[in-house]
Formats: sequence, structure tokens, C-alpha cells
Amino acid sequence: MSMVDEPLYPIAVLIDELKNDDIQLRLHSIRRLSTIARALGEERTRKELIPFLSENNDDDDEVLLAMAEELGVFIPYVGGVEHAHVLLPPLETLCTVEETCVRDKAVESLCRIGSQMRESDLVDWFIPLVKRLAAGEWFTARVSACGLFHIAYPSAPEMLKTELRSIYSQLCQDDMPMVRRSAATNLGKFAATVESAHLKVDIMSIFEDLTQDDQDSVRLLAVEGCAALGKLLEPQDCVAHILPVIVNFSQDKSWRVRYMVANQLYELCEAVGPEPTRTDLVPAYVRLLRDNEAEVRIAAAGKVTKFCRILNPELAIQHILPCVKDLSSDSSQHVRSALASVIMGMAPVLGKDATIEQLLPIFLSLLKDEFPDVRLNIISKLDQVNQVIGIDLLSQSLLPAIVELAEDRHWRVRLAIIEYIPLLASQLGVGFFDDKLGALCMQWLQDKVYSIRDAAANNLKRLAEEFGPDWAMQHIIPQVLDMINNPHYLYRMTILRAISLLAPVMGSEITCSKLLPVVVTVSKDRVANIKFNVAKVLQSLIPIVDQSVVETTIRPCLVELTEDPDVDVRYFANQALQATDHVMMSS
Repeated sequence: MSMVDEPLYPIAVLIDELKNDDIQLRLHSIRRLSTIARALGEERTRKELIPFLSENNDDDDEVLLAMAEELGVFIPYVGGVEHAHVLLPPLETLCTVEETCVRDKAVESLCRIGSQMRESDLVDWFIPLVKRLAAGEWFTARVSACGLFHIAYPSAPEMLKTELRSIYSQLCQDDMPMVRRSAATNLGKFAATVESAHLKVDIMSIFEDLTQDDQDSVRLLAVEGCAALGKLLEPQDCVAHILPVIVNFSQDKSWRVRYMVANQLYELCEAVGPEPTRTDLVPAYVRLLRDNEAEVRIAAAGKVTKFCRILNPELAIQHILPCVKDLSSDSSQHVRSALASVIMGMAPVLGKDATIEQLLPIFLSLLKDEFPDVRLNIISKLDQVNQVIGIDLLSQSLLPAIVELAEDRHWRVRLAIIEYIPLLASQLGVGFFDDKLGALCMQWLQDKVYSIRDAAANNLKRLAEEFGPDWAMQHIIPQVLDMINNPHYLYRMTILRAISLLAPVMGSEITCSKLLPVVVTVSKDRVANIKFNVAKVLQSLIPIVDQSVVETTIRPCLVELTEDPDVDVRYFANQALQATDHVMMSS
């Protein structure tokens, strides 16, 4: 179809496809709206396409969702911001549908369009739309309206602003909990656009209504509003209005509300200042750390380091640390896991002495926890403690527990330990590493689980990079090469993998003198899997060694493998031979 004829067809094609029974065709049509709009031109898009979309009552949520998304970026296709208002009617319809994700996308698109519209157009078109939705008979319209006030309000004249505040207040007292929830969710965004004089009076009275709502789902959303409003108010107003609410919420009968408080509390500390934090928020936080619901303790435990950073060390030691000790032996493994993921960050906050006296025993008890995730969370943050207490103390107190974990029956725990070995090695130094951890690294090469063996081979490479080829030549290479005679072929394959990883680190000389002869010997192995892995390893060694070595050693070995009875061995040997030929031709 030529571009000249195209404008005649798209609207007809679109209508046909949008009425088709096949949802995929309808979806395809909606996703091509921008192409069709370009073909129609701006005027016909405004006069034909948009009205058609407004009248299209598709019953499939996927199609409606795609339409809501497309319309959000449609301003260029209708003639720019001066015509943006023509996009409002179809989106207004979408704001009233039953499916939540369609409504949310329609509100998002309306916000995007509204933020680009001219002020006069907002007053003439956008604000009336918000008012219509807020007065909607069906609750879905009122839910959507709550998300649009922060776009409508700044451009409204004074009279309209008063009306919008009043409408929002009514939505916060709506009969339907879903509407009140939406009003609570969007209160922070709306409050950010309201003038400070009205913020203290109108918005705070709305907020207080929401905090006393009989539905816990509304109250827990009001908790989020506490943090948002706290940042907008002066500290003294925050103490007067927000602080009492938070203290009450921390004792709310619904655990979900207390859970939200535990998540948000540290943000409020910054809003109210140090003194109210010490007198009111610390006791509230301690209550949450000792809550009878595990979910609340998990949320509170996960924020313990952030909270301690806001306090001075004395307060943290006096009030928070006793709770942390209790949590480290909590009946819920998830609480202990949440604590373990952040507790290491307390070391820099509390300082060296408090860490040694108070935190180290907690670290040790968590390192010996029966639940693998708790142990892993401690290991992954060891560097934070090392910076505070130094390597000697760390090694005396925590290393025996780490060695124990290296032999843990859960393979994922062993895997995590292997991944942290290079980090530990760089922190502990070469001498210490050789004494305590060297044997473990070799032991892992013969683990029953493939992932452990593979990680162990990678670990040797990273250690060789950390401590240098000379150290590797002395401590790694001889032991690795001894294992090539292991009777089990899977372990021999691990050694081949280790050789291919170590060769680039060790350099050409050691590769030619020590590693390559072993690989060539293994090429005569009776197991086909070993032989085709030899071909792969030889291919990986080509860039490392001199061309003469490729000619005299690698190539003859590969030629021999190309005549192997096994088809896979022949395939990989031929691939490696092609690579050698390519290198030789290019040189």
C-alpha cells in the first residue's frame, strides 16, 4: 500500500480490527494508534479517531489498558498542547472501568497530559473532569479522581482551590473504603501542592479523619501520609500534629498498621528532630521491636541500623541494643534473618568497644543459627565489622564459625562462603589465608555438588588474581594438578575447568611448562566428556601461548581428537582446529 493511499484506509482498518472477535487483533490495532494517527494527520485524529475511541466500549481489560497507555503519549498526534484537551474524554471513560490496573494507567496518562496542558485549558477542561469524576455515582470514578487533584490544584483560581479542598475532604469521608484508601494514598501528593496556610488547617483535619478511620486498610495508608506530611510541615507543627498520630499508630490494634509504622519510623525521626525522637519515637520503636506479631518485628528489625544512625551511640546502646539481643534469638527465623541482614551496619555506628563487647556475641550466635539465610546474611557483611574491630579480633572470634559453614550440609551455604572467600582473603591477608582457608579451597574442588565445584574453580582464579602468580604457583597449581588423576571423571572435569580459568592469570610461561602438558595427557582419557572438554580448554589456551607452542603441541593433539570415535569429541576438536587455523592465518 503506498503512503498516498494510506490515509483513506487506516480508520476503516482500525474499526474493523477493533470490532474483531480476536483479542490479539484488537490489541495490535490499539498498539498501532500512533502510526494510524500520523497517517490520518492531526485534524482527522482529533475529529475522527479520538471520538471513535471515546465511544469504543471494549470489554477486554488488556485492550483498555493498552489504550490508556497509548493515549498518555498522544499529545504530538493531536496537534500539540493547545489541543491536548481532546484526549481527556476517552481517558475519563477509562477512569470509571472496574479493572484497577486500567484505571491506574488512565490516571497516570491523565497526570502526564495535565502536567503539559496550558493553565487556561486546565481550568476549562481538566478541573471540570476532576469534579465530574469526584461526583461520580460509581465508586471507581471517585477512586480515580483522588489521583488527579495534585495536577488540577496549582492552576486553579482561589475560589476553585477552596472547592477542590472541600471535594477532597468529602472523598476522605466517602462511604466506600476503596475511595478513602485512594484519598489516603494520594494525600501526600495533594498536600505538596497546597499552600502552607491551608496545609495546617484543611489538610491536617483531612489527615486526622483518615487516621481515625475504622478500616485498618485506610489507617495503614495514612501512615505513609505521616512521612509525606512530616516533610512538608515545620518541625514544631510536625511534633504537634504528626508525632501523636505515629505514637498512637505504633500501638494500633491492627498489626498491618504497626507494620507500616515500623517501616516508616526512621523517616519521621528526621522530620521531628532529635529531642522528640529521644522522648517519643525511641519508646515507640522499642515497642515495635518487641511486638507480638512476627511481621512487625521483621519490619522493625530490618530498619534497626538506619534508626541507630539517627540516634547517638549512647541512646542506641541503652535502648536499642537490648532489643537486638532478644531478636537474635527470636522464635521466627525470618526475624533473625532480617536482623542479620542489617546488624553488621551497627558496628560503625556503635564504635569499636561497644562492637567488641555487645555486638560480637550477637554476630556469633547468628553465625551459628540453624537457618541458612541468617548465616549467609552475616557473612555477606563481614567487611563492615572488619573496618571497626580489625582483622585479629575478627579472625579469632568469627573465623571458626566460617570454617564450620564451609562444611555446611546445605550446598547454598557452602556456595555463599566460596563467593566471599576472595573478599575475606583480601581483608585477612595472604599469611592468614594460607593457615586457615587454603585447605578449604582445595576441598571444595571435590564437592558432590557441581555448582560448588564450579564456584571453587572460579574462586581459585580470583585468589590467583588477588595474591599473584608466584603465590598461586606455590600454593594452588601443584595441588590442582595432583587432582587430575582422580578416579571420578566429574572431578577431572573440574580440574580442566580450573586450568582454563587459571591459565590467563598465570601467563604464557607457567601455562606452557605446567598446565599444557597436563591437558595434553588428559586428552587420552577414556571418557568422551573429558576429551571434548580438553578440546575446549586447548582452544582457550591458544591466545595465551606462543604460536610455536600452538604448532608443536596444541595442533597435533587436536588433530588426534578429530579422529576420535565419539561425535561430540570430533565436533569440539574441529571447532578448536578452526580457531588455531584462524589465529595462524591472521598472524
